[in-house]
Amino acid sequence: MAGVSGCLKYSMFIFNFLFWLCGILILAVAIWIRVSKDGQEILSSETNTNVAVNLLIAVGAIIMILGFLGCCGAVKESRCMLLLFFIGLLLILLLQVVAGILGAVFKPQSDRIMNETLYENVKLLSTSGDTAKEFQKALVEFQEEFKCCGLVNGPADWGNNFQQYYKSCECPTSTDSSCTFYEEKYVYKQPCISLIKDLVAKHIIIIIGIAFGLMVIEILGLVFSMVLYCQIGSK
Repeated sequence: MAGVSGCLKYSMFIFNFLFWLCGILILAVAIWIRVSKDGQEILSSETNTNVAVNLLIAVGAIIMILGFLGCCGAVKESRCMLLLFFIGLLLILLLQVVAGILGAVFKPQSDRIMNETLYENVKLLSTSGDTAKEFQKALVEFQEEFKCCGLVNGPADWGNNFQQYYKSCECPTSTDSSCTFYEEKYVYKQPCISLIKDLVAKHIIIIIGIAFGLMVIEILGLVFSMVLYCQIGSK
């Protein structure tokens, strides 16, 4: 072990062991979403969610492999494994930077697409097809949780289905200023579109925060692995 710092070696091992555990956690959550009953309902109605879950599975698997390479490279003092770990982590870091730049550049377009999609989905509330029923079920749950009614224009969005689904957005009291009287029912007058946009924006902020945190960890991993790689080479 002459020439190799024991502290750095085992710090690298612990770092990559935690990195490996993060990969397992991400992979487990993604697989649970894929195989669970509730997850299947979400995936069958949302193509974007399906893509996101596939991406999570890929990311979790890659992080597990990199964590394994880092752990073994540190314990066995393998320059080959450490170099593979360094290259893999560097590629992930570069992809994150590129994704961040593309996200900033295309944010106006993504906001416009989301807005158009929500307005287009209003039609599903007043119809009775299988796809429409799946979307209606999702919105009913959203209405119950966030105290809103309809998607864009309020309770009128439900059309002939209003009497079937009004319970999910019914007001507890008629004196509440956030309620309105519609088809002999007191329901929340705020449409859900603004709340959906706020929820998406909050999730994006959380994702950005996690991404920056990961970038700091990745940079530390790059530094540790390269220093250890150089120390092993100079033994």
